Order: sequence, then structure tokens, then C-alpha cells
Amino acid sequence: MSKIFTFLIGLVLGVAAGGALIFYLYVGAPRAAKVPGAPILPPDAATAAAPTTATVVLKQEFFNEILKTIFRDLNPPAFPLNLSAQNSAGDSGMTSFALQQPNNGCDSKITLKPEGSGTQTSVRFENAQILAPLVFAGSYNIPLVGCTNFTGWAEANLKLNYDPAQQAVFGQVDVQTVNLDGITPLASGIVTPLVQNTINSRVNPIQILRGEQIALKLPIAVTGGTLNANVKDVRAEVKDNGLNLYVIYDLTGTR
Repeated sequence: MSKIFTFLIGLVLGVAAGGALIFYLYVGAPRAAKVPGAPILPPDAATAAAPTTATVVLKQEFFNEILKTIFRDLNPPAFPLNLSAQNSAGDSGMTSFALQQPNNGCDSKITLKPEGSGTQTSVRFENAQILAPLVFAGSYNIPLVGCTNFTGWAEANLKLNYDPAQQAVFGQVDVQTVNLDGITPLASGIVTPLVQNTINSRVNPIQILRGEQIALKLPIAVTGGTLNANVKDVRAEVKDNGLNLYVIYDLTGTR
């Protein structure tokens, strides 16, 4: 009997590992979707002291009030779960692998929740990083198992990019870990990378500041012209009490 039991345990763990292996072979390691522009650098002494630098301070509470409003007044963000991802060669092709069975009434999607699993969906500034725990619930139709409901939360980092072409600041959510609540090893081996890949590919990019919000174009009637303040660069500094964005302007006038 003990040999049979050991065999069954090994079989279950093998299938779970196999599910995760299939994911990585056909889809690749979960990664955040590409975001326009380049990573924002921290400020230097010249940036902070420059007369054409404006500072925009975004408090941690500001981000969390936005999240509260979304969950209170809008539909909770929801994304279909699938194993489609861009291949390693770039954006020119897609690699997909259908691991799930026909729907059979199973939603196969993930929905972000305001709280659950002992945590809250929020934004916090810590150790010069922007951290974002994301609470979720979902279901997925797993072969040999059927429709599996799951809950949990993901720990993500928020990285910032500045795109000079759009003069806009974008955020990139990058999920580091996925924590599932009490599901079998078989289901966990499939659901964990699936959740990570779906959030990374579906949430991004997040537009934090649009060009028209930070660029200026001010008509000066008495001069018969317009003062233009185009954004030359953006730097960022994460502190415990907020996110400081240093917007560096190039000032010109047109008649």
C-alpha cells in the first residue's frame, strides 16, 4: 500500500511540475509587457537645482484613493486567462499553447479584488521601490482536474518609464511572486505562472501622466505670442512619503 501511495504522490507532483514546465517551454518565463520609452533615472544635484525643473509630488495615499474609487465606482479589473505570449524574438510573432479544455461554463479569467487572503490591493513606497500587492480571484479549466476556482495575491513592483515622443510617464507592473490559497500542487503548478503571465501582459502599460498634463503652452496676450514649456526629461525619486517627479522643461517663445 505504501508503494502505491508513494507512486500516486510522485505522479501528482510530476504532473504539477510538468504543467509548469510546459508553460515555460511554450510561453517562456512570465515577463511584463513592454512599456513606451526608457526607465526614468533618479535625479542628480543639477536636476533638482535647475531653474526650469518643476517637482510633482504624488503621495502614497493618492494612489490608494484611486484604487478605492475604481473598486467602489467602477467594475473590478478582470482579464481572461490564457497561455499566449510574445515569443523571445520580439514583437513579430506570437507563441501560444492551449493547456485548457473547452470552457464548459468555466470563466477562465482573473479578477482583481480590493482585499482578501489577508492583504489589500494597494500601493506602498518602501526601500526606494514602488510595491503593489494585488489581490485576485479566478477560475481555470485544467485538464484532468476540471474547473478550478482559486484566490490569492501577487506581489508586484511598479517601474517608471518616460517616453519623450509622447512626453508621457508610464508605469510597468512586474509581478515577482504569486501566493495562492490552498490549492493542490497540480493546480498550483499551472495557475501560478498563468496568473503571473496574465497580469504582466494585460495590465501594462499604465499611463501615469499624459503629455498635455505636464507640457505647457501659455498664450501671453500682451506680447502677441505664446510661451512653450516642452518636457526635456523626467527624473524620479521614491521616498517613504511619496513619489517625487522632477520635470525638466525647455522653455521657448513663439510669436
